[in-house]
Amino acid sequence: MENMNERPKREVVVPGDLLDDKGLRPGSGTYVLDGNVYSSLLGVKSIRSNYVNVIPLSGRYLPQTADTVVGTIIDIGPSNWLVDINAPYPAPLHVNEVPWRVEFGDTARFLKVGEVIMAKILMMDETNKIQVTMNESGMRKLQGGHVINISYSKVPRVIGKGGSMIQMIKSMTDCRIFVGQNGVIWIEGELDNVLVAAKAIKMIDEEAQSSNLTERVKEYMEKTLPAVERADAQE
Repeated sequence: MENMNERPKREVVVPGDLLDDKGLRPGSGTYVLDGNVYSSLLGVKSIRSNYVNVIPLSGRYLPQTADTVVGTIIDIGPSNWLVDINAPYPAPLHVNEVPWRVEFGDTARFLKVGEVIMAKILMMDETNKIQVTMNESGMRKLQGGHVINISYSKVPRVIGKGGSMIQMIKSMTDCRIFVGQNGVIWIEGELDNVLVAAKAIKMIDEEAQSSNLTERVKEYMEKTLPAVERADAQE
């Protein structure tokens, strides 16, 4: 009976809900009153590194250290780039955090405005200062492809248990897909297949709470992809 009374690890909270009275430190989406930590918004309670946070169910992505993100270069300085990662503030990417040797003032030769990268959150401090890095395995510039955005709170549903959902979409559409934890997704492949993959991901984003979602996404792709292949064959 004790297990039935335990609070779930991913519980939805509303503004004013008590989050902690046992010494955890207040993180994003929280406030402190009389020594207790409360939620300041509607979202999912999350405890990481002795901080209690509230991840909003909608809105801008709130970075967490070590998250993998897909971002777009929006500005260039002599020693860094600014990256839009769907957060409230752009994230600086310093020349020391890329896998190339970049001379001062030569940044535009390596990454241009509008180009897309896969990076990792290096740091997120109490003042919401964000820093990203590409100096880790798998981080790279993503050339070509198409970018779509979903609610970042739906990313676990898009990935699926053990990666099952995203692997199904990849294999059925024959597309390369990188899913950022910030809700930005890069897709590369034949254009018609990319459109099918994007539609399938949008279905998951919009219907994440519905039942039999995996079966319905699979059924959509099974019905649509043969039509795409027939159209290609007739051209």
